[in-house]
Amino acid sequence: MKVDWARKLTSRKFWVSIAGFVAGLIIIFGGSQEDADKIGGSILSGAAVVGYVLGEGLSDHGNAASPKNTNKNEEE
Repeated sequence: MKVDWARKLTSRKFWVSIAGFVAGLIIIFGGSQEDADKIGGSILSGAAVVGYVLGEGLSDHGNAASPKNTNKNEEE
């Protein structure tokens, strides 16, 4: 089974899961709640950037692959 990484990396659920997992690990290994909050927030901020960049790239790729709209008035 092939994983669609572009779709996975643009998923908010995926990033919230990662941030929650990392924050939980920080607490388990003796970190403070404040550290867990900062790191979890940083992961989610980075995820927003990754999601935007991948989303725009996929959109641009889709637009480049589709035929260009031509104005019929220009052809006449």
